[in-house]
Amino acid sequence: MMKSRSLSFYLLAAFFALFVLFLYGPMITIFILSLQGPDGTLTFPIRSFGFYWLGQVFQEQRVGNFVEPFKRSIVLGLIVTGLVASMSTLAAMAFRQRFRGSTVLFYLSIAALIVPSILISLGLGVMFQLLGWSTSWLTSGLGAHLTWALPIAFLIMLGIFNRFNPTYEEAAKDLGANDPKTFWEIVLPLILPSLIGVSLLTFTLSYDEFTRTSLVSGQYNTLPLEIFGMTTNVTSPALYALGTLTTLFSFTMIILAYITVSQLSKRQRG
Repeated sequence: MMKSRSLSFYLLAAFFALFVLFLYGPMITIFILSLQGPDGTLTFPIRSFGFYWLGQVFQEQRVGNFVEPFKRSIVLGLIVTGLVASMSTLAAMAFRQRFRGSTVLFYLSIAALIVPSILISLGLGVMFQLLGWSTSWLTSGLGAHLTWALPIAFLIMLGIFNRFNPTYEEAAKDLGANDPKTFWEIVLPLILPSLIGVSLLTFTLSYDEFTRTSLVSGQYNTLPLEIFGMTTNVTSPALYALGTLTTLFSFTMIILAYITVSQLSKRQRG
């Protein structure tokens, strides 16, 4: 005989269902509205289904286009990811042992996380102006993204190294390995799955960053800035189609990272 569910179970189940709907409802709405024919509109009801607007994403829009800003965001995201992965790893390794001024340096490192992002962008723009440097999506944009992604990656890497067993390094040194060899052959392979996850998060933070880039992007926009600029000019489902394609792109990256981490974990266990 099945035991009847309590009232609290149904209330919690309803609350969870509402939470899932709130979380994924906007995404599903965008997916549906992007799959329309040439006569598609920005709102329901849908007049016809098709893939017309998915192809229009790669065409010139009424004002600007999506392809070039997408390329800029990809390039900037890859550069930020490479710099943050290496810098956060080295910084976290340095903080494995206490040194004079480490506490002050730690709080200075993460101070950018508590400063309003628009002030970071404004301050960076003023700094470039005082130094006589021109702002652009690659130079000042890179600095703006690092102020956001680097502290987060640094905190995550600190947690990773706090759980790292130092006996592996001690054993390697006992066998005659120097510090660089110990890092490349012992430490890096062990933290590599976590480092891939941090890199994926860093790329996502850079790829989606808007506020910190808004005042320092210069003449050319990254993809989030281009989308924001088009919201008042582009009155077609091309924006929805772009959301669908970028979401699929993000899921593809997550799947590839998951496969890579799984293979590395199997290799380590083997």
